[in-house]
Amino acid sequence: MSATLDKTFEERILQTSVLRKLLSRPELGSVVGAVAVFLFFAVAADGFLRASSISTVLYASSTIGIMAVPVALLMIGGEFDLSAGVLVTSSALVSSMFSYQMTANTWVGVGVSLLATLAVGAFNGFVLTRTRLPSFIVTLGTFLMLTGVNLGLTKLIDGTVSTKTVADMEGFASARAVFASTLTIGGVDFKVTILWWLALVALASWILLRTRAGNWIFAVGGNQAAARAVGVPVARTKIGLYTGVAFGAWISGQHLLFSYDAVQSGEGVGNELIYIIAAVIGGCLITGGHGSAVGSAVGALLFGMTSKGIVFAEWNPDWFKFFLGAMLLLATLLNTWVRKRAEATA
Repeated sequence: MSATLDKTFEERILQTSVLRKLLSRPELGSVVGAVAVFLFFAVAADGFLRASSISTVLYASSTIGIMAVPVALLMIGGEFDLSAGVLVTSSALVSSMFSYQMTANTWVGVGVSLLATLAVGAFNGFVLTRTRLPSFIVTLGTFLMLTGVNLGLTKLIDGTVSTKTVADMEGFASARAVFASTLTIGGVDFKVTILWWLALVALASWILLRTRAGNWIFAVGGNQAAARAVGVPVARTKIGLYTGVAFGAWISGQHLLFSYDAVQSGEGVGNELIYIIAAVIGGCLITGGHGSAVGSAVGALLFGMTSKGIVFAEWNPDWFKFFLGAMLLLATLLNTWVRKRAEATA
């Protein structure tokens, strides 16, 4: 009798432990939402389950997910970046104009663009940590400056609001293969951005869960003063996070350039909100200290399924923003509920 009671008690402890671990996962709410959205459009939209449709959804998700991953890490660290959207365009413009004006190999422009984009990210982090101004103010200032520079320099150098085509330049084909090629698997075309996206998710997850830097990110986002008191390099961590966002912007910018050969200087405005929304839907808290890279990927996937599912269902696309806002509110409420349940079972 005693042995049976002990066994039952151990089973209950094990079940409680598994439930606690499950509820503590920040991406739980977004996974539940993604399954629900997938099943909904599988029923409501003809052709949604076709391989070509899934490829389209994954491509749309990857273009958001590449930026949502580093933005999620930044939000876990307690900050956010309003300049991320226009920084993508800045990266593409630098690469295009430098290659064209210098009549250099496009890979030279790609390299210069990487340095310039990382410099902007480091600038954001440096100003933030030195002045201790809110990230809203710092990155809003950068957003406005980049928006003006993108338009002003493009019109000054090229005489119009778009860059000249670089399609006939040396190195274009190989650069396009890296940043904007199409892979055919089983007769279905998949964009290479999907691989970039998955690689960034894997890298970010490894950093968060397996490295000391990951502990620093959670510590800085959870309680900056306490993190500094125990020796966490707060300034270096935040500069690194902003540089990570810049790296994602560089990848997205090169994809933009080598997909269309030329770049419109006004693109990217407003996309920063989409990246933040994907991270929040994926379980990141605005207050920091909570979230995951996998969650941001699920958030981006939700965005891709909704944006393309509406098209496949032949609904009026004007309603897309409504569904996006509804998803944001529902995901935030669900994430809050899950976190409270996790705390109650602890």
